[in-house]
Amino acid sequence: MNNLNDPPRWNIAPEPRGGAADGGKWNYALLVPMLGLAAFRWIWTRESQRQIYNMKTRHDQDVAIVTHDLELKYRDALRESQRLAAQLELALEKERQRVQGYRKALASQSQQLMEERKHLEAQRQELEREKAREVETGVAAELLRQALAQEEERGRRAQAALRELEELLVERQGAFCNLLRPREHRYEMERNLLLHAARRPELQELPELEGDLRDIFKNDRHCADRLNLDKRKNGSLMWLYLRYWQLQVTLQKHQRAERALKGGPDAAQPK
Repeated sequence: MNNLNDPPRWNIAPEPRGGAADGGKWNYALLVPMLGLAAFRWIWTRESQRQIYNMKTRHDQDVAIVTHDLELKYRDALRESQRLAAQLELALEKERQRVQGYRKALASQSQQLMEERKHLEAQRQELEREKAREVETGVAAELLRQALAQEEERGRRAQAALRELEELLVERQGAFCNLLRPREHRYEMERNLLLHAARRPELQELPELEGDLRDIFKNDRHCADRLNLDKRKNGSLMWLYLRYWQLQVTLQKHQRAERALKGGPDAAQPK
């Protein structure tokens, strides 16, 4: 066969008519390299395909292993996230229930204090009316005036003691609402406040004062805005107790004057 694109040396010329003896040798000499090249190309192609197939198979296996590992890690991370979310929801629900319990207790105590305040106010008004009726008579009016005058100084000292107690409570509530102050400092303030209340003789006529103070320490958790600079805006339950104590002091002053009035001039002497 002749290839017209190749030079003449590469073409297989027909044997000469005379029957030259070396023409067949040259034909076989060219055929062997071509067959070898074709065999090499076939072997190389098969080997390349086999290597490509093996690489592809190995790559698919690696991808499958990595995908499986990622799925396991994703499922583990998802389960851990769900567990943490459930724990947080449970803790949040417990905290919400505790806050609601505090609010209900505070509302109940506030309602009770308001009822007692109304009762004390009604008693005070009744005493005022009774005092007005007694004042209408000359002797009774003079006795009442003397009794009230004798009790006035005692009442002023009690009111002053309550104002000091109010300042101490304001400082204690400010320490409770200040996140930077250590809790031990607030506990020390509460102990000093209880000692102060127990040592003041003007406050001895409030028999439930210690229990009321402990109730404030336990349940008064009201704080104003974090940017608030006025300490008197903190607290809620303590202000109800302070008004209640002031009413008690005023009521006791009038009750002592009434007892002095009913007992005569000698009963009105200060103790």
